[in-house]
Amino acid sequence: MPRPRKCRKVCCLPESNRFGPLNVTIKPEQYIVMTVDEYETIRLIDLEEFTQEECADHMNIARTTVQRIYTDARKKLAQSLVNGKVLRIEGGDYKLCEGHEKSCGCGGCRGLRCGRDFMKDDNRGD
Repeated sequence: MPRPRKCRKVCCLPESNRFGPLNVTIKPEQYIVMTVDEYETIRLIDLEEFTQEECADHMNIARTTVQRIYTDARKKLAQSLVNGKVLRIEGGDYKLCEGHEKSCGCGGCRGLRCGRDFMKDDNRGD
């Protein structure tokens, strides 16, 4: 029996949950789904310039897990950009931080909860 997955700590949810080409009619097969924890690794490593070790500490997971999540997220970004597919950010095993930590830099933390079925458009963080 496999070990249960840990909820990954996420600082804040994205402001927008869909990105992609403006000049195409969107078909379901044109969507690439990125999970919230994949989004968080991109935010921490590429935008905040954390190392994978710092990212792992921040998210309360192993560095090897961060490396796998980050690799998956980068592949999804590339598929979206190169193949002109819409990127949606939703789902995953995560919990929002309470915003009381020094390292919490987004200023928009919305309380603690585990979000296995995260975005239903405007119900973010409720």
